[in-house]
Amino acid sequence: MKVIILAAGSGNRLKPYTNDKPKCMVELLGKPILKYQVETLNALGLDDILVVGGYHIEKIKGFKFKIIKNEQYDCTNMVSSLFCAEDFINRNEDLIISYSDIIFEKEVLKNLLKSNAPIAISVDKNWSNLWQTRMENPLDDAETLKIKDEIYVRELGKKPKNIQEIEGQYMGLIKIRSDFISEFCNTWHSLDKKDTYDGQDFKNMYMTSFLQVFINRGIKVEAAFTNGGWLEIDTKDDLELYHNLHENNKLDMFIKL
Repeated sequence: MKVIILAAGSGNRLKPYTNDKPKCMVELLGKPILKYQVETLNALGLDDILVVGGYHIEKIKGFKFKIIKNEQYDCTNMVSSLFCAEDFINRNEDLIISYSDIIFEKEVLKNLLKSNAPIAISVDKNWSNLWQTRMENPLDDAETLKIKDEIYVRELGKKPKNIQEIEGQYMGLIKIRSDFISEFCNTWHSLDKKDTYDGQDFKNMYMTSFLQVFINRGIKVEAAFTNGGWLEIDTKDDLELYHNLHENNKLDMFIKL
């Protein structure tokens, strides 16, 4: 199984901690975010890992994995970074795709690996506890995630009108089944590069918009549910909040590190 970690962005919302390093190398409790991820992956036998870097890529070091650079990291988004790594993708092996600003427990990853759907994404059903702790109004940052038949995603990544439109939080962790890899890649190549996707041009397409393309075409995107067991470190306030929670012995309400 292959793993691609998307770590090209500049992490502006984490400044000043990202003034001289990429987001994935910012430390939480003395350890880089990326190290938490790699240790969890390795613990489940996943060691064929490639990181797509960009901003301060020279600071991503001290690991036993491959690194490539998205040379256009400053003017593209995650999907473009993913397909910078297309040569690494083996169309006969399952693929895990991970954002670089998340930390997750082994059980979260185990649940994702159990899925046999063409596409599966990790979804936190208990998302509101973390979001209410992180921000005054969770709806300001949350996105829609609607479920059908109790397990399949029918919509994600839109601006929610109300809390009922959020049946879980997409975590930035994806699994593509091996026999769907070719269609996954071919779909990206076939998209109209002059079109816009949820208001973004092709190069800046959000990952949620790309996943919605498959949903709209009738492909099953399964929600691999979890109840907590992860953190997103997206902003300066997030990082400082998690340190404060740790100092007050409350961080384990959300994740066991």
